[in-house]
Amino acid sequence: MESFFQTGGVAATILRLTLGLVLLPHGWLKISNFSNTLYHLQQDYQVPYLLAILVILTEFIAPLFLIAGFGSRLMAFLLIVLMTGAVIMGHHWQHGFFMNWFGHQKGEGFEYHLLAVGLAIAIMILGSGKWSVDLLLVKK
Repeated sequence: MESFFQTGGVAATILRLTLGLVLLPHGWLKISNFSNTLYHLQQDYQVPYLLAILVILTEFIAPLFLIAGFGSRLMAFLLIVLMTGAVIMGHHWQHGFFMNWFGHQKGEGFEYHLLAVGLAIAIMILGSGKWSVDLLLVKK
């Protein structure tokens, strides 16, 4: 069991912090506008009520846990599911690869989501890295 909690050092820490710090503002926007976000997910994307709540909470809580290095592999997995769902259910796939940098398309592509998934896969493989709650828990 201890090998599962081993960490990937500084590189894993950089991956974990990068993903957490990039996703946290997105999660903060959703949680701080909870009612509007819940309505938007239900009405515009037909996400069931409970699943919509889980989406909002995951996008806020998982980055916080990643930044702390607590349960990083689980949080990374949840973010993979979330980002994959956003591409498929959020209709990003139909807008192609690129984000809408210059306003030339109707919606956003999936490049952002792909980067997040790639970082999350690396975190799942490497673990939390140095300077993490997970590492402190394993040492005790």
